[in-house]
Amino acid sequence: MAALSLEEVLKAVEELRREVTSLKADVAAFKAQPSGSATSAEEVSEETLVLLAAAATTFLGKKVRVRSAKMLQTPYEIINPWAQHGRVFIQASHQLQRGY
Repeated sequence: MAALSLEEVLKAVEELRREVTSLKADVAAFKAQPSGSATSAEEVSEETLVLLAAAATTFLGKKVRVRSAKMLQTPYEIINPWAQHGRVFIQASHQLQRGY
């Protein structure tokens, strides 16, 4: 494995800073949209799916494809808190196997 020079590392850090700044602007623009603009999976725009895929690709470091997306309920829209607690309990009980 080749050693990186300080200049290469600084250049990469500066590139990441620019990318994070760009993503922050995208998130701010997304938050500025009216809150009721995407209430179901059918109303999620193509642009939103592309932004989600770009954010996931940046985070994971490899290309991803977003097949579908839908808006989740806010805590104020949950009708039955007991049902929500049950879902949390079931999901927390699953033991995920990690391949170490």
